[in-house]
Amino acid sequence: MINSNQVFVVKTSPKTVLDDYSKLMHLAQYEKVYDKNSKNILKLNLSWSKFFPSCSSPPWQVEGVLKAMIEDGYDPKKIFTAENRTVVTNIEKGLKGNKWKPIINRYGVWFVPLTRIPFVPYESLRHRFIALKDKELHVLDSKIFPKGFNIPEFYVGKPIIHLPTMKTHGHTGAIGGALKDTKEEMKNGGITCAMKNAFGGLLTKRRHFSHQFMSEVLVDLLIVQKQIHPNIMAIVDGTVCGDGAGPRTMIPRIKNYLIAGYDQVAVDATVAKMLGFEPLNLPAIKLAHDEGLGCGDFKDIDIIGEDVSNINWNFKVKRSLVIWGDQMVRKGALQFLNPLMQNKIFFTLPILSSLVFHDMLWYPTIGKKRINRFLETSWGQLFKDYPSI
Repeated sequence: MINSNQVFVVKTSPKTVLDDYSKLMHLAQYEKVYDKNSKNILKLNLSWSKFFPSCSSPPWQVEGVLKAMIEDGYDPKKIFTAENRTVVTNIEKGLKGNKWKPIINRYGVWFVPLTRIPFVPYESLRHRFIALKDKELHVLDSKIFPKGFNIPEFYVGKPIIHLPTMKTHGHTGAIGGALKDTKEEMKNGGITCAMKNAFGGLLTKRRHFSHQFMSEVLVDLLIVQKQIHPNIMAIVDGTVCGDGAGPRTMIPRIKNYLIAGYDQVAVDATVAKMLGFEPLNLPAIKLAHDEGLGCGDFKDIDIIGEDVSNINWNFKVKRSLVIWGDQMVRKGALQFLNPLMQNKIFFTLPILSSLVFHDMLWYPTIGKKRINRFLETSWGQLFKDYPSI
C-alpha cells in the first residue's frame, strides 16, 4: 500500500541511470496510481534556455521516465510533456539546449508549449475541481493577481508528474512582506524542487510578480494542483545538484541520487534535508505542513529505498546580482520602485539586465569554466552523447 508520506530514493550512475529511473518508478508503484488509459502530463523544468548542469531537467531524466512508461505499456499519444516560457527563457531554445527534443521525438510523445494553449480564469473552473473546493488561496487571487489569474485549461482533470532537479534558489527562503535579515535567510536556506516546478506551468509569464510572496505562492499553487489534478507525483533528478546562487548561476555537485514521491511537501522536505537545510525552517514547507497539505517534518517521512537520514551536503544559498536587485526592489531598500514594475517599459530594464548578466557576462566566463569541468566527468560525457537535434 502506498502512503502519502512515503518518499522513494535510489542511488544511480551514468551507466545505469535509465534502468534506475525505471527501478525508482516501480519502487513507487506508479502504475497503481497513473492509469494507462488516462492522458498524463510530464511537467519539465526549464530554468535556462541554455544548458547548465543541474539547472533544468537533464536528458537522462526525461528519457528515463519516458522509457519506463512506454516499456510499461503507456500509450505515447496519451503522454504530454509540457513547459512554459518566462520573461528570460525561450521554449524552443530550451528544447534544443537541454537536448529534450530528440528524446521527445524518439519516444513519440507530445510536447505542449504552454504559451500556445488557452489559459482560463481560475474562478471559472471551480465547478470542475476535484478536491479542496472551498480552500482559500493566500495571495495569488488577491495580492498578486487581484483582477483574477488564469491557469491552463489543458491541465484540469489530468494527472501530472513533475520532473524537477535538486538545487538551491535565491528567491525561496523568505515569506511575504518585508525582506528578512539576509544572514538569517541564508541560514534557513532556499530550495527549488517539487512545489516550485508547478510555478512554471500554472502561471503565465507575468508570474515574476510573485517574487515578493514566493513562499505563499508556492503553497497556493499546491492548493490549486490538488484541486485540478487527480494525481500528482514528483520524480526528482539529483544526479547533479546545484549549490549556491540558484536557480542558474550555481556550482554543480555530482551526488548520484534519484527521488520520487506523491506528497510534494515530503519530497521537498527530503531534498532540503539532503542539501543541508532544516525543512521546517523553509517557509513554503512550513506553511504547507501547518495547513495539512503535506508532511514537512522529516522524522515523519517514510523513506523507501536508500537511507538518506544522515546525509547533509552542506549546500549554501547565495543570490546572483540579478536576484539581489530584484529583491531590493520587491521588498527591500528600493521598494519605492516596486510600483514601476507594473509598467511594461520600465520592466524591460530588469529583463535586459538579466539577459546581459546571465547570458552575456556570466555564462561565457564563469559558467563556461564550470560547464567544461562538468563535461570532463562521466555525467558530462553522457550529456555529450545525447544528440542535439
